[in-house]
Amino acid sequence: MRMKRWVQNPPSPRRVKFIFGIILIAAIIFGVEYAGYWPDWATAERMGRRF
Repeated sequence: MRMKRWVQNPPSPRRVKFIFGIILIAAIIFGVEYAGYWPDWATAERMGRRF
C-alpha cells in the first residue's frame, strides 16, 4: 500500500537525502560503538527494576 502511494506521489529529492542522512548517521554511531571507540560517558548504565 505504501509503495503504491510512493509511486503515485514520490517524495522530494530533499526528503530522500534527509532520510539517507539519518540512516548514515545511525550507521556511523553503530560502527563507532561496535569498534569500541564510543566514550564511556555516553553509555547508559542498565538499572535494575525497583518498584
